[in-house]
Amino acid sequence: MDPRHHRLQRLATGSALLFACLPLTQLQAQTHAPVNPTPEPGAAVAETIAKGLEHPWAVAFLPEGRFLVTERPGRMRIVQANGSVNPPLQGVPEVAASGQGGMLDVITDSDYARNRTLYFCYAEPGPGRTNSTALARARLSADGRSLEQVRVLFSQKPKFASSAHFGCRIVERKVAAGKPDGTLFLTLGDRYSRRDDAQTLDNHHGKIVRIGKDGSVPRDNPFVGKAGALPEIWSYGHRNVQGATLAPDGTLWAHEHGPQGGDEINLPQPGRNYGWPVITYGKEYSGATIGRGLRKQDGMEQPLYYWNPSIAPSGMAFVTSERYPGWKGDLMVAALKFQYLARLQIRDGKVVAEHKLLPDVGERLRDVRQGPDGWLYLVTDNSDGKLLRVKPR
Repeated sequence: MDPRHHRLQRLATGSALLFACLPLTQLQAQTHAPVNPTPEPGAAVAETIAKGLEHPWAVAFLPEGRFLVTERPGRMRIVQANGSVNPPLQGVPEVAASGQGGMLDVITDSDYARNRTLYFCYAEPGPGRTNSTALARARLSADGRSLEQVRVLFSQKPKFASSAHFGCRIVERKVAAGKPDGTLFLTLGDRYSRRDDAQTLDNHHGKIVRIGKDGSVPRDNPFVGKAGALPEIWSYGHRNVQGATLAPDGTLWAHEHGPQGGDEINLPQPGRNYGWPVITYGKEYSGATIGRGLRKQDGMEQPLYYWNPSIAPSGMAFVTSERYPGWKGDLMVAALKFQYLARLQIRDGKVVAEHKLLPDVGERLRDVRQGPDGWLYLVTDNSDGKLLRVKPR
C-alpha cells in the first residue's frame, strides 16, 4: 500500500508439503498466472469474539484461550476467552503512529508457557520525523497488565521520513522436527519512495532479515563477512512484505504487496534477489511501466505466483488442523482490498484454485492465524475492528 491509500499489493500461495518432490530452485522458477477465484460464500462463517478494537493489526495466542491483539495507534490488549477486552498494556514503547506506521505484528515465543516472552515489531520514531521498523522482545507481566524487560533487538537502517511500507511480520524459525533454532525472521518494506534501495545491500529497505532472539546475527546468514552488505539480510529485492509464515515442513513463505497489480508469493531463500523494482508484474499507479517494464531478468527470482489485479494481502497461515474438512494443507490469506479470506489450493507445484471465503464480512481483513485450538482467527482493520473466529458451515 502507498501513502495515497492505494490498497494494492502482492500475493501467491501453496503448500510446501506438496512440493517435497521438487528442488526449491525449480519451484522458484515456476511462475503461474492468476487463476479465476471461485466464490464460496456459504463455505464458512465468521463468529465475532470481540469488538471495539482500533485498527487491530495482529493476533497472537495466550494460555487459557486468551488473545493478544495489537492496535496500530500504538497499543496492545489482551482479549479474554469470553471476548471481554482488557485495558491497554503498560510499558509499550513509543511508536510512530502515522499512515501505515504504528504497533504492528506480535508473536509469542515457542516456549511462552515457561518464559512469558513475546516479540513485536512497530514503527520506531527517530530524529526529526524519521522512523523505521523495529523488532523488540518483552515479557508479559504475571498479572497480564504490562510489558516487562522491553528490549529492542533490531532497528531497520537507515531511518527515513515516510509513513508507508514498514513490512513487519515476524516468524520464529524452526528446523529439523519442528524445533526452533533460536532465530527470528522479520520482513521489511522499501519505505515506498526508497524502492531502489531494495536492490542494494548496504541498507535494510525491501529486505527480509534474520536475527537471533538475543539480537545477534546468525553466523550462517548469507551476507555475513561480505563487504558492503549488512549481515542481518536474508533475502532482498522485496517491496512490502506483510505476510509471512512457516509451511508444515519449516519452509518460509511470504507474500508482498505489488504496486498496481503484481502481488506476489515467494519462498525466500538465503541470499536470493526477488527483483523489486527491476522486475515486477505490476505497474505504476498512473498505469505507466515501472523501470524498463521487465518481468524477468537473470539473477532475479520469479515469484511462485502473482495476482492481477492486486488483492492487497496481509497475513497468511497454513491450515494444519482437522477442524476444516478438505482444507488441510491449504494456505489462507487475508485480503484488504477486496475484503475476503482467500483459500488457496496447490497441486503439482501450481496454484490450481482460489476460493473466496467470507465475502459478506464487509471489512478489511488484516491478519489470519491458526490458533492452538486449530481454529482460524482474523482481525479486521477498522476504527471499530473485530476479532473473528472462522467456522466451517
